[in-house]
Amino acid sequence: MAQQNFETGPKPFAGYQLSKVPASDDTLTRVGPGTPCGELMRRYWQPVAMTKMVKDRPLRTVILGEELVVFRDGSGRYAVMHLHCSHRGASLEYGRVTQHGIQCCYHGWHYDIDGRIRETPGEPSRSTIKGEISHGAYPAIERHGLVFAYMGPPDKRPPFPDFDTLNLPDVELAPYAIHHPCNWLQVHENLMDPVHAVFLHAKMGNVQFTAAWGEEPVTEWGEIDGRAVFYVATRRVGSKVWVRFNEVLVPNFGQVGGFWAGADEVMFSRVGATRWTVPGEDNSCWIFGYRHFSEELERGGAGKKELVGYESQDMYGQTGDRAYEEMQSNPGDWEVMVSQRPTAVHALENLGHSDLGVSMLRGQLRRAVESASRDQPPPLALAPEGKITPSWTTNTIYELPAPAGGDDLDLRRRIGRMVVAEVVAAKEFDPAKRVPALKEALAGIPARALGGEEPAVPCRFVSL
Repeated sequence: MAQQNFETGPKPFAGYQLSKVPASDDTLTRVGPGTPCGELMRRYWQPVAMTKMVKDRPLRTVILGEELVVFRDGSGRYAVMHLHCSHRGASLEYGRVTQHGIQCCYHGWHYDIDGRIRETPGEPSRSTIKGEISHGAYPAIERHGLVFAYMGPPDKRPPFPDFDTLNLPDVELAPYAIHHPCNWLQVHENLMDPVHAVFLHAKMGNVQFTAAWGEEPVTEWGEIDGRAVFYVATRRVGSKVWVRFNEVLVPNFGQVGGFWAGADEVMFSRVGATRWTVPGEDNSCWIFGYRHFSEELERGGAGKKELVGYESQDMYGQTGDRAYEEMQSNPGDWEVMVSQRPTAVHALENLGHSDLGVSMLRGQLRRAVESASRDQPPPLALAPEGKITPSWTTNTIYELPAPAGGDDLDLRRRIGRMVVAEVVAAKEFDPAKRVPALKEALAGIPARALGGEEPAVPCRFVSL
């Protein structure tokens, strides 16, 4: 929070007193090699490119402050390697992809995808270079249209977190990538700010999703297992109660419920988008993710799968490609995140109760950074090897008219908590049985809530 040091409270025309801009929070915002947050990020699989962008020529990119080249060799293997050739530094973006690796265009040095040197043309037969050095390379895999890399210590590589929402029947995943010219954290923490949705997406300009977003919810935040922060926002929309339960996981993963909810009664409708906010350099980042499309998610909605892709989304305000006049008259998420300075300055903020989720996210991230700096295992969202990792994000909507002449804030709070309790408790269920079991359990919540039942929640709640 900004420390104004005014002896008798706020002063008019205080521009001069407030003109000095403090430093940013380097612990959470800097991500290069050796930085605290950068080292934490490297302990997780990170998306680095869209599969469709990895074609017959190498793709140059910057991830976690490192210049990289991404390609798929002739044998179908994906590779993520340091950009500059280990011989004399020429960029491998100009290299030639081969059947087994890549060859530098300058002197023909040939690298396999693991960084071992296959050939050093031009060197005499007695040269020992090939057996003495390695080129920087990272393990890479492809999943559902995104290429992921593990950039951390090789002996601490975790399994890939195979989330349940990436394996749902009758749900099609549309991968996308959107660049943001600002620090990663101010983009990521937007996921834990449900209050902005009421104003930015509904009340301050055109309705960007549905009018139901403009109904102010009863909101609570919580933490689960030291690795997740969530919010549950419960709205009254006419005769219905809409419970939106979103999650973020350390360090940069998040999911949000479907975007067009509010019209029909549904139980445990799953996510509208899964995403990772991946730092490029300290003042740039990417959102890599998947939009989810299914008959249930798009019921009465306006999603357009054909618009989802590279620097493109089917939801308003997610990219910076609109005319400046339109951005001013009807700003979206992209404008408000990018405009917080290249790196937001936390010391100048004045956080309120509605920022509880942002504060909790930063606190959990800071604890994870501190643990990683002590070489302790980071918090991971992983099921046993080969198993599906459960997640919680959902929209649940009940047909439940408001009580006659009364305020239903407490009722909505109980309903929201009960949804969270049931969803979190079901994380141990077999994935094939979890969804039908949860739909049945969630359907009974209104009667329990109307009876005054208070749920035994498996997590800590903080209320607005």
